[in-house]
Amino acid sequence: MDRIELKGMHFFGYHGVYPEENKLGQRFLADVELWMDLSEAGRTDELETTCNYAEAYERVKAIVTGPPYRLIEALAEAIASDLLHQYTRVNEVTVRLTKPHPPFGAIFDGVTVHIHRKRA
Repeated sequence: MDRIELKGMHFFGYHGVYPEENKLGQRFLADVELWMDLSEAGRTDELETTCNYAEAYERVKAIVTGPPYRLIEALAEAIASDLLHQYTRVNEVTVRLTKPHPPFGAIFDGVTVHIHRKRA
């Protein structure tokens, strides 16, 4: 299966369990893989035969910068569900969502949720 990757997307959102996260917000990093057959797009050179990744980026942005979720697991699930619903050519989607600075006393590169969903 072929895939399109949207890597290293940076957004500012208000997600988290703690009230200060919902009030102050923080940066989130997202990577998305859209799994589909790209052979027709390769042969025809037509946008309609693939997934418009500029549009997919805007959909991810709208979700991450939109209404808050308590858990990044729920945020990642919302992204995956939206992309599978919107793009019928996509058979599977992988979402990696990182909160680089979770609000607790630890020194590390952040926490990442990695989910993979398939069309039912």
